[in-house]
Amino acid sequence: PCWQVEDFVVAQECARCSSFQAKTMAECNPTGFIEKINCATSKRDEFKSCRSAVMEAHVFWRFVGTMMCVTAVFAVLVVCRQRVLDRKALEKVRKQIESI
Repeated sequence: PCWQVEDFVVAQECARCSSFQAKTMAECNPTGFIEKINCATSKRDEFKSCRSAVMEAHVFWRFVGTMMCVTAVFAVLVVCRQRVLDRKALEKVRKQIESI
């Protein structure tokens, strides 16, 4: 591709591939987004795979939400485990006091 060896200008911003483009263009496979570029020296128009800022933000917030849910689940597990351990400790102390 000319964009790897020479300067280029983005002719069309990063956009989601249509279903037809996804089937026919290899550039759509890595990310599902392409941008049209114009190489300066060879004057060729080509397509290049790109990352969409909107898609990246969506993936980031989904990750953050998932991590918050996992955090909440483990916080509940920690509280339950602490209650079980406290109960066992109190039972042990009670048995020691009764044996006196």
